[in-house]
Amino acid sequence: MRLARPVIDFALPPRCAGCGLIVDEVGSFCAECWTKIEFLGAGGCERCGIPLEATDAETCAACLAQPSPVDRMRAAVAYGDIARSLALRLKYGRKTALAATMARFMAVHLDDYPAHSIVMPVPLHRRRLWGRGFNQAVLIARSLAKSKGLRVECRTLVRSRATPPLKAMSLNQRRRAVSGAFAVAAGGQVAGRTIILVDDVLTTGSTASACARVLKRAGAERVELISWARVVRPAHLLRY
Repeated sequence: MRLARPVIDFALPPRCAGCGLIVDEVGSFCAECWTKIEFLGAGGCERCGIPLEATDAETCAACLAQPSPVDRMRAAVAYGDIARSLALRLKYGRKTALAATMARFMAVHLDDYPAHSIVMPVPLHRRRLWGRGFNQAVLIARSLAKSKGLRVECRTLVRSRATPPLKAMSLNQRRRAVSGAFAVAAGGQVAGRTIILVDDVLTTGSTASACARVLKRAGAERVELISWARVVRPAHLLRY
């Protein structure tokens, strides 16, 4: 395989995940696209991860007023044109190789977890899964778990009720739409575990919160979320 790699790279050279320009490494970005992506580090609100500017506070006002059942939320990048393009091309364009690219940059938030932690994708309802053919969160979760040697479980958390598209809904409407939409499958073993939810885009956190509630009712000790991109500007809330 090592001998064949130069031939493969010559015939199918690595391309920038953002614009398609030839780059040196698979799953990377060209210099121009790199400058257009806002990578999110470990800073921000210690709970939801939203960037905190011009303050020494460790927790944002929203989390202080109404803490989410998700113990920590983190994302690789801020939601912008390139981040949005990758998410849409994976989900609707069937560019499944982009899942590994997303996972590569999400993995920086997956250090120092207990060995018994479980990586768990946010599930689709079976009707939507049949229509799309795959769950993009599953592809990302598998790649992410493999990179860190963690267990991935795709059948424990299920979407037991179909929900309408959340894109044009307000925060309260989203919360009502996903309330009671998730369940832990019979025999699902989550008691005492740290669950790491995985999704492609984090907008208001309503879906992750609904998942966290049922997981904690089933005995999960801690529930966190890692996503590819998160909305950090109100203008983006209705664009995905």
